[in-house]
Amino acid sequence: MSLSPINQTNLFSLDNYLLEFIELYKKKKLPTKILLSGDKGLGKSTLAFHLVNYILSINEEHPYIIKDFKINPDNKSYKLTINGSNPNLFLVDTLSDKKKIDINQIRELIINLNKSSFNNKERFIIIDNIETLNISSINALLKILEEPPTNTYFILINNDRFILPTLRSRCINFKIFLNHKTCISVINKILDDDILKFINKDLINYYLTPGQLFFLVEFFKIQKHDLKDHDLESFLKLVIKDNLYKKNSLIRDIIFEYFEFYFRKKVKLAKTNTFKYYDYFLKRINNTKKFNLDEESLFMEFEYKILNG
Repeated sequence: MSLSPINQTNLFSLDNYLLEFIELYKKKKLPTKILLSGDKGLGKSTLAFHLVNYILSINEEHPYIIKDFKINPDNKSYKLTINGSNPNLFLVDTLSDKKKIDINQIRELIINLNKSSFNNKERFIIIDNIETLNISSINALLKILEEPPTNTYFILINNDRFILPTLRSRCINFKIFLNHKTCISVINKILDDDILKFINKDLINYYLTPGQLFFLVEFFKIQKHDLKDHDLESFLKLVIKDNLYKKNSLIRDIIFEYFEFYFRKKVKLAKTNTFKYYDYFLKRINNTKKFNLDEESLFMEFEYKILNG
């Protein structure tokens, strides 16, 4: 099962955000530069695709099904998008063999935007994971954002990571959020089952999103580990022992969340605001994430001082 945003015809629990954007569009007040910010796995990119499909399919034979918040898989715009041939939608994301969105991708985008449109419909640019833009890419993008072509909308997706103020200031920021109860409801809908059938209750981290939980279950299934057999501590020991954090960047980020979760639980159990190494490791975790530092020494120290201490 794939959770790729581009082919998700259902929108789970983000309908209020979509309705807000639709209302702005109807009033001709939809911002031309939108920043969707929030944790990875909330469905921000899926929300963007649904908004784009709603607008582009308005006059098509099978328009967006607004009462169900669902893309009609028979509409022309959706089929063109799936085939990568929609002339009114440009997608930019990190390439599979790279960690950054490079300057050539932005240059290609600018060339395409400077071409005449094939129709009178709006044109949309979705740039996912904008926190991976390098300086050269950002500078090139800023120029087109300052003077965008007419009838063109930019939707930038940020996974709550640092982005340059010069980029943020050119967009209207919409913060996307789901509470824990809603996250569990969404992952149950995605799985069409109870998440607790797949993962130990001790691993239900209140800071993980539906997308992260889904990916966690799928990843460990491939690694042939049953997450129902692991509490939080044995899970962390397994991850470090088998170097699982090295196999996927998303898994690495999820593990960081579990490190923090581990400390929060310890503090709660101790019924105090302090716990040995609490501030030290939270600072190390935050710096490792923020500056993309090598995580191996952090994980080894965590194992030695905390898990085996």
